[in-house]
Amino acid sequence: MKHLHPKATPRSDAETALLAFFKIAELWCLTADQQMSLLGLTAASTFYSWRKAAPRTLPRDTLERVSYVLGIYKALQILFPDPGAADAWIRKPNKALIFDGRSALERMLSGNVADLFIVRQYLDAQRGGWA
Repeated sequence: MKHLHPKATPRSDAETALLAFFKIAELWCLTADQQMSLLGLTAASTFYSWRKAAPRTLPRDTLERVSYVLGIYKALQILFPDPGAADAWIRKPNKALIFDGRSALERMLSGNVADLFIVRQYLDAQRGGWA
């Protein structure tokens, strides 16, 4: 069993989720506005507050959005052996019907959680997972 330092406090699920999200956002070179859109945020003050120190809890919608982003990231890492190609894929125009020539990022930035789900589902189907 792993022992924690006596002064160490375990991270909350919210903190862990946001740390992962912000790391992916950095790898994908997302702007603050793009990150806010993916998180479903409208208030910049909330976004910057979360960047500074994650809250102990997150709204369910935000956790769902972060979960989809994590799944999209993971699927891309599986599909593309080169991490750079995996990270670049979201910005490339795509001829698949669900993208209609737009990039996956454009689809994900629509603001609808369903669009994150659709991109995740598309990638899972491409790698032979559930569809």
